[in-house]
Amino acid sequence: MAGNPLFSLSVVTALNRLVGGFSEGDEWLGMRINTHAALDDFFGALGIAVAAEPSINKKIRATIQRLNANPTEYKQLIAVIEQLADPRNHQFSSHQLTLDHLNSVLRGDGYEARLVGEKYRVVSTGLNAVAAAALTETVDALDLQSVQADFERAISDAEADPAGALTSACSTVESVCKCILDGMDRPYPNKEDISHLSNEVAKHLGLSPARTDLPPLLAQDLKQVLGGLQSVAGGIGALRTHFGDAHGKGKARAPIDSRIARLAIHAASTLSLFYIETWQRMAKTPSTKIK
Repeated sequence: MAGNPLFSLSVVTALNRLVGGFSEGDEWLGMRINTHAALDDFFGALGIAVAAEPSINKKIRATIQRLNANPTEYKQLIAVIEQLADPRNHQFSSHQLTLDHLNSVLRGDGYEARLVGEKYRVVSTGLNAVAAAALTETVDALDLQSVQADFERAISDAEADPAGALTSACSTVESVCKCILDGMDRPYPNKEDISHLSNEVAKHLGLSPARTDLPPLLAQDLKQVLGGLQSVAGGIGALRTHFGDAHGKGKARAPIDSRIARLAIHAASTLSLFYIETWQRMAKTPSTKIK
């Protein structure tokens, strides 16, 4: 069933050209697909049914247009773009020129093909928040693979699969908490959901809102902030329960849009980064609590 197009005509036109590939001066941009079999292989590997058209160009155009108009296939269209941005697909073409051309049109729609971890992902330019970028760098440096995998999924799914992004944002915080508890040689709580994990980590990191060892004014301000962090964790978990894809849904399932997914990702990245930085600080000076 057709819906609102995900991308503008400019993006669709660029994708049509890049999937088949084209020359620009002495350089080749995009893929080098010049047979029906190669096109079927390319789309088939992404789980995409190729439109029945007589020529390669018409097949590409009809397939891309269908993906762009069908909400249930948005995720596959994102996958096409990410394949075009993948340097492994450019042994005989210019990866940098292809990426530049791709991003020049994507940015007009508020998106960008960006290296997240080790893979190029299509992300909203609104996800260029400091906390999100810092979390990506931190988990990569610390080799927290489970956190990195969850966060990459959240960013990748934010536009095409907001429900999946909510689930991954929640899993990001849960993975951070478990990595920290593992690193501190502490057991997980009996209930391993985001709220209980967050509370457990906060307790061991000295981040409890109930602390009594601080000056009155600082204690009041910090209590408000730390209490807010626990509320954020609970809110992310509630969004995942009600709108994510981790649980079954009835007929009256409410839709969720990418704005809410991005909100959850920003919140999860801020909370996760604060926990990791506090853990790192305590590891350097074990007797130090957050002040």
